Amino acid sequence: MPVEIRSARGLYRLAEAAPPESSPDSLVLTLALERADGVERVVLRCRIASALSASEADTAGLLARLKPWIEREFEPTREAALKSIRSERRLHEIVFDRAHPGPF
Repeated sequence: MPVEIRSARGLYRLAEAAPPESSPDSLVLTLALERADGVERVVLRCRIASALSASEADTAGLLARLKPWIEREFEPTREAALKSIRSERRLHEIVFDRAHPGPF
């Protein structure tokens, strides 16, 4: 289920773009930020350390936790994701761990 994000660029929907990938040490979410009018879609990955994501039983709970962080960091996150796709030909990955817990 998508989560709405309000930004200076307008309303965006944050949703899963692929099934979550889990390993013993982390959970990786592939997320899409899509503008409500369909003009823009940006995809990125969030790698969340297992120790931080263990309290959330489902992806909807993780998206709810990520929403305020992504709203606050929207422009730099969007720009980094676009740059990574254009110049490096890969998805931008944000890592949340003990050193950088972000919203967790």
